[in-house]
Amino acid sequence: MALIIIGIIIFILGIALKRFSNPLPNYAKTITGIGIGVVLLGFLTSCIKQIGAGEIGVKSLFGKVQDDVLTSGLNVVNPLVEVKSVDIKTQNYTMSGVHDEGDKAGDDAIRALTADGLEVVIDLTVLYRVVAAEVPRIVKETGLDYKDKIVRPITRTKIRDNAVYYTAVDLYSTKRDEFQTKIFKAIEADFKQRGFMLEQLLVRNISLPATVKASIEEKIKAEQEAQKMEFVLQKEKQEAERKRVEAQGIADYQRIISSGLTDKQLQYEQIKAMKEIATSPNAKTIIMGKGSPVILDGKN
Repeated sequence: MALIIIGIIIFILGIALKRFSNPLPNYAKTITGIGIGVVLLGFLTSCIKQIGAGEIGVKSLFGKVQDDVLTSGLNVVNPLVEVKSVDIKTQNYTMSGVHDEGDKAGDDAIRALTADGLEVVIDLTVLYRVVAAEVPRIVKETGLDYKDKIVRPITRTKIRDNAVYYTAVDLYSTKRDEFQTKIFKAIEADFKQRGFMLEQLLVRNISLPATVKASIEEKIKAEQEAQKMEFVLQKEKQEAERKRVEAQGIADYQRIISSGLTDKQLQYEQIKAMKEIATSPNAKTIIMGKGSPVILDGKN
């Protein structure tokens, strides 16, 4: 468009030179020709627009955005039309407490109040993309600075709105995945209404106040100690049960033996014992009687 304007200016200048006295009129035809050439070149360059891969071209004529879009590659358009390229590839927006890690410099983490009145600090990355068919509407209603107008405020608001349903400890531990799923659905619904598709929501870190973090660590330590004690008690119970079974077995054995022994059985067992003593090299003489047997050691 700029070349067309410059060419028109040169063309007008060439016509104006014809009114002057020599030698300026001699250059008027050349300057006029140059002006026409520049205008033609401007028309050619303005008629051909190149759209990069993963982009959509939005046309506007005198400020009015047209509904049809240009796809990737070379496109022939009205030279008076202004074309803006919009990225439709996956984009990310990071809000982090680490300096220069997010899209905005400094501490840009999300601070939210929980159900127990404590403040948690959340680092988050949003993966999203612009829906190609919705690009003209986005340009009309929002403009090309949709990151600051749509992505950032909706994400931060939905996180704060949903954090109030959880305690700080739950967000930090057991219900982190549930919280992430809930805010994903809430943000996804708002993005869809605005012409965006939410692909993924990454809760990178949830930081708790120092006092709460210390309490959680103490609680975890106490739970570990309780589990250890429960293991010891269980082991002691198993050992006591083993001893009880062993004692019961011995008692049952003794009861069976005592109930089954008779005088003849005892006499038989006594003879067997005497026989073993007699065969011992230390026992030399055995005197049997009605009383207890007497064993005489040959060494004495």
